[in-house]
Amino acid sequence: MRSFKAFLIEEIEGKTKSGLVSVDESVLDPGEVTIRVAYSSVNYKDALAATGAGRIIRRFPCIGGIDLSGIVEASSDPRFKAGDQVIATSFDIGVAHHGGYAEISRVPADWVVPLPDGLSLFEAMALGTAGFTAALAIVRMEENGLAPGKGPVIVTGATGGVGGLAIDMLAKLGYSVTALTGKEAQADYLRQLGASEVILRSSLDLSKIRPLAKAVWAGAVDNLGGDVLAWIASSMKPQGTIASIGLAASTTLNTTVMPFVLRGVSLLGIDSGYIGEPYRQRIWQRLATDMRPRNLLEMTRTIGLNELPGAFDRFLKGAAHGRVVVAVS
Repeated sequence: MRSFKAFLIEEIEGKTKSGLVSVDESVLDPGEVTIRVAYSSVNYKDALAATGAGRIIRRFPCIGGIDLSGIVEASSDPRFKAGDQVIATSFDIGVAHHGGYAEISRVPADWVVPLPDGLSLFEAMALGTAGFTAALAIVRMEENGLAPGKGPVIVTGATGGVGGLAIDMLAKLGYSVTALTGKEAQADYLRQLGASEVILRSSLDLSKIRPLAKAVWAGAVDNLGGDVLAWIASSMKPQGTIASIGLAASTTLNTTVMPFVLRGVSLLGIDSGYIGEPYRQRIWQRLATDMRPRNLLEMTRTIGLNELPGAFDRFLKGAAHGRVVVAVS
């Protein structure tokens, strides 16, 4: 039975420990598709899982990595065959099912998407869950009526993977994009991605949020939650649309119903983790075509499995920006 490298997350004496180990195929979880993993990526969720900083691991031990791309070695599902290039992201991968930080992975066929024409396995992981989430947010907002002519779109948590990719995609689609960030030193980087305006979070007085403020935004992609999301809701244009994709600042939302009943504002919850078809393949097709970020390679760096602990540390300290691809095999 083959042995292979994996970044395993364990619970030892009540504490989360993780590191590179050698395992064999007997540890693989059930699934119809066995994949030789080429690349994975690093997301904030991966850092929380591997360090125990967030209690999101639902079973121990678990190989980390919520994303993976690679080549099918074997499949009992007729939708896939040996040699196919594929992507698997989200669902239980990396938190309750062995994930992408391993040279071999086995997953249910329903979690697997064929690599679309126009994307390489590397580019698929430069996008990963972050790109899929950003694209899904934009698609859901457009389904709700958002269009470039309606007005500007604000993106919060702008230097993160999801935020940066959302800025790039929106700008490519013709939107005027405002980036909200707490990192003044990254303003030029955000303009390079396509932001026409950069607002510093420190310039906002979030202690005095009015139920209805000046109507500014036609759309919003919010990574933060909390008071920032409440401020955004109060300053949306009539029939504006907010895509709520994260809770990096807070899980709470203290607002009134006034933006929703007096301006017709829509608040959309974006669940990129478990959304299935027809969205999943359609989103990946758009990521390979009209929504493919122009600055994808420039905003991406590559590390090996042995460099994961340092990458997790940067994410947890808020020092990471852009995307991190993990070269697995």
